[in-house]
Amino acid sequence: MPEPAAASSLTRHPSFVLFWCARTFTNGAVADLFDRRLVVAICQLTKAVAALALAIGTARGALSRDTMLAILFVSGTARAFEIPTIHALLPGIVPARLLPRAIAASASAQQTAVICGPSLGGLLYMLSPTGVYATCTIVFIAASVLISLIHIAPRTEERKPISLETLFAGFRYIRSRPVLLGAISLDLFAVLLGGVTALLPIYARDILETGPWALGVLRSAPAVGALATSIVLARHAIGGAGHLMFAAVGMFGLASLAFGLSTSLVVSFLALMVYGASDAISVIIRQSLVQMRTPYEMLGRVLAVNSMFTGSSGSLGEFRAGAVAAALGAVPSALIGGFGTIAVMLIWMWAFPQLRRVDKLAPDAEAGK
Repeated sequence: MPEPAAASSLTRHPSFVLFWCARTFTNGAVADLFDRRLVVAICQLTKAVAALALAIGTARGALSRDTMLAILFVSGTARAFEIPTIHALLPGIVPARLLPRAIAASASAQQTAVICGPSLGGLLYMLSPTGVYATCTIVFIAASVLISLIHIAPRTEERKPISLETLFAGFRYIRSRPVLLGAISLDLFAVLLGGVTALLPIYARDILETGPWALGVLRSAPAVGALATSIVLARHAIGGAGHLMFAAVGMFGLASLAFGLSTSLVVSFLALMVYGASDAISVIIRQSLVQMRTPYEMLGRVLAVNSMFTGSSGSLGEFRAGAVAAALGAVPSALIGGFGTIAVMLIWMWAFPQLRRVDKLAPDAEAGK
């Protein structure tokens, strides 16, 4: 579950979502003003402490609701600082010409974890609930050590003090760059309208008339499609990036329509694979554009704003799908989302011609790359 949605479901108070959004600007500033390796290492150690607390609490049977909420808050805060920082590290490690492939390789590793992680966690939990959290503690500590061993070029720019101007610089930069604004907002509205993952339990039970095993299969389908696509993009350069991104968003909408109309488990699985594959193409192109067209010294703030929009769109998209399904039914919810996504794609092609004309994913001269 995305962090803002998890916080809201645990506290039943929307102020936590607002807090998460407001915190974004601070997270990005920290990523730009301090050694990014140190920030990520501290975040990993913080999550190690949280996992250790869960292990001890589980072993002693002393995990209350409030304790769990406090631990999740600490771990979620560390992750919120870590996400823009670790993405901002990549351009300092990988040559610009290889950055899109590196982003695709990173995405494939992430999708592998999405597919294998729950199964591995379940096996460890069968052996020992405490052992799951103890293993996480060890992995987080190892990650903090490995991240601090990465070699990056020293930063020569003058460190600016934190102010309102520096905090909101990422938002202003995105607003002044039509290509970045178009790519980020296109992804935001596509996921907001076209998301169907919240409907999977309803489809598995009421439409496909299958059991929990089929729900698990359906949940894995987008990750399988995304993994296969990420592996391909990690091996090949992306050409015609603008047209490809719009085509991927259109395919995302068509996959939502196909899933919405399906009454077959096989067709639903294939539609969700295409759904995940098209989303992966859009995400990789968007991430490449953001990281290659943003000055390195403000990359953390821009990526923080990007993660705020993309992170909230998933939660809001699930809410949209569930609310429409409650009012009209699951099938109309999926169809409305699919048609809405295609409409957004067509409107954005007209509103952001600069994004449509992007060919090769190359550094932007204005970004000082």
